[in-house]
Amino acid sequence: MTYKCLIVDDEPLAIKLIENHISKIDAITVVATCNNAIKAFEILNTQEIDVMFLDIKMPNLTGIDFLKSLKTPPKTIFTTAYRDYAIESYDLDVIDYLLKPITFERFFKAVNRFLSIDNTSLSKELIKEEEDFMIIKSGNKHHKVTLSEVLYIESLKDYVQFHLNEGNRIVSKNKIGDIEQELKEKKFLRVHRSYIINTTKISAFTTNDIEIKKVVIPIGVSYKEETFSFLKQLKK
Repeated sequence: MTYKCLIVDDEPLAIKLIENHISKIDAITVVATCNNAIKAFEILNTQEIDVMFLDIKMPNLTGIDFLKSLKTPPKTIFTTAYRDYAIESYDLDVIDYLLKPITFERFFKAVNRFLSIDNTSLSKELIKEEEDFMIIKSGNKHHKVTLSEVLYIESLKDYVQFHLNEGNRIVSKNKIGDIEQELKEKKFLRVHRSYIINTTKISAFTTNDIEIKKVVIPIGVSYKEETFSFLKQLKK
């Protein structure tokens, strides 16, 4: 079971982009699209919609005026090329305000915000599921990688390399410090200035290094205290 969404935008390319973003997220499915507020009103009266992606500047009736006219609007995320309406939009209690062109990373944050606001048990399951993966940009591609696939992460100057199960690797232009922050609440630990490990993948360790899938990863001097503290808990 997934959440049903409606996309309202007078630009066909904008609709296609949002549809493409949604296709990468199992928690949401597109049940209808339209290019004006009048048609959107008809859809809302005939179909159950959980979340609406709504453009603001459209002919005849703006997205803001349309939303104001609804007695019981669905959860709404504005999608627009204009910054000017941001303050007014938040007075309408919208979930988020996305500026075009909308990247997948920004879109994904908005969807997670919608899921976290919903109070049903289903949404809680979906949020838990969404938290188990990350989006990694490599070149022009965005890879959806389940965290359990990641063995360890290696810094390569201005890039980081994700070492995955089955010997797969993904190289991304990023800083290892930023990745460390992103994974801080997950089961990952930075053990060296050049390495972050998935602690669930540890197969052996000494006072100087950690072994994952027969790969020996050094423990840096600056990281020994925190690493030893974790390993001490592991031995209990």
